[in-house]
Amino acid sequence: MRRVVSFGPPMVVLVSAALLLAVVPSLIRRIDAARTAGVIQVARRELEEDPVLERLNRSVQNVAKVVEPSTVHIVVRGRKNEHVLYGSSGSGWVYDDLGHIVTNQHVVFGGETIDVQFADGQVRRARLVGADILTDIAVLKVDAGPGLFPIPRASDSLVEQGQRVFAFGSPFGFKFSMSEGIVSGLGRNARGAISFAGSTNYIQTDAAVNPGNSGGPLVDIRGRLVGMNVAIATARDAQGTPNTDGQSSGISFAIPLATIEGRVKALIETGRPPQAMLGVRFTGDVFAQREGEGETGGLRVEVVPGGPADEAGMRSGDRILSIEGVPVSDWETFSGVIAWSSPGQRIDLRVERGGTELELKATLGVMAQERSIDRTRAAIAVRTGLRLDGSARGAYVSRVFEGYPAAEAGFKRGQIIVTIDGVPVTNAAEAIDALQSPAFLLGHPIKIGVREASSPDDSTPVELTLRLRY
Repeated sequence: MRRVVSFGPPMVVLVSAALLLAVVPSLIRRIDAARTAGVIQVARRELEEDPVLERLNRSVQNVAKVVEPSTVHIVVRGRKNEHVLYGSSGSGWVYDDLGHIVTNQHVVFGGETIDVQFADGQVRRARLVGADILTDIAVLKVDAGPGLFPIPRASDSLVEQGQRVFAFGSPFGFKFSMSEGIVSGLGRNARGAISFAGSTNYIQTDAAVNPGNSGGPLVDIRGRLVGMNVAIATARDAQGTPNTDGQSSGISFAIPLATIEGRVKALIETGRPPQAMLGVRFTGDVFAQREGEGETGGLRVEVVPGGPADEAGMRSGDRILSIEGVPVSDWETFSGVIAWSSPGQRIDLRVERGGTELELKATLGVMAQERSIDRTRAAIAVRTGLRLDGSARGAYVSRVFEGYPAAEAGFKRGQIIVTIDGVPVTNAAEAIDALQSPAFLLGHPIKIGVREASSPDDSTPVELTLRLRY
């Protein structure tokens, strides 16, 4: 009998499997698409009904409406020599309705003419009122009139890490721009990013700041000034050379408001910045911060009798742990906070005495003239390479650093300073004070008459030309 073989059932199974393989993926994609469409529809409806983001948008837009009219674009024009002209730009902000504008000193450095453009398009010619070489703060003055909107200042608020902030300015010449970020850190030392002296106690933020933002306001969520943009950190190559592209890397620095207010007030009133003092001496004892060992870092100090620290209740042998909320890990950090503060300013101190931590408040005093001169002397040396000291014959050149403007101008160790811009000087204090003239701080050359150490006092001085360099 012949055996009959049937292929029907297996064929049905194969055909069914093929159909499933062809149809199921498409069906799954349709189901996924329908589910995604449902998610989009629900999310869109919730976005339309939920006012939270709309309120956030309006708040940020209101910050812009409040701050932009108080922000200015600054154009500086000058000449490198009699044949080469140049121009630069930066930012600033309106300090008061009298026409005072605040910016960075380096923004207006080298300027023969300074023009200030406001958000409404008007442009006014400005003059320099005064500048502080230590903190890179400059005050300009334009004619008073309509269109001046002083920026509100957060004088009664402390800046805290994590706080949301907004940076205004003219990055790469894009005028009246705004960026957003948070306060990343406080009490930062930006010596790697900034070439001038006094680079301690900056606010660090991650708000996008680029060349042109310098001098612009840094504000809080209510549009109140908390700082002034000054610099950005740039990467370094394998040899440690800074990247000079000057583009934002997510790390930028701002001068805190507490530093700005005292400096600007004094520059407007006297043209000279004040110098503050706490009245302590460093004993040389630095305590490292060690977790789990009861050690909290700090500096042990000796208290000057009758000084602000003494009046605040501090005692010799106390260990300063923090100042204005900034942990103290070295003398540079501590002295930097004081240098950036102003006489009369109340500061918070946390100290350790006999195993007990104490919270103290001190009102800073005015630094003695000798100490103030020393601080300015150091800043001038950094920027010119010229170190001045006193002698029986008057101010003399105690050191000239190679590669700096003083060396290039012909200054030599031992020379006696006789005149500055035609005005006689008889000691180092007068010479250093003369070198704080607004024109010199703007980068304009200054004529200095010198005599060689071996020359008699009645000999004709040789005139040398010195200018600051950024």
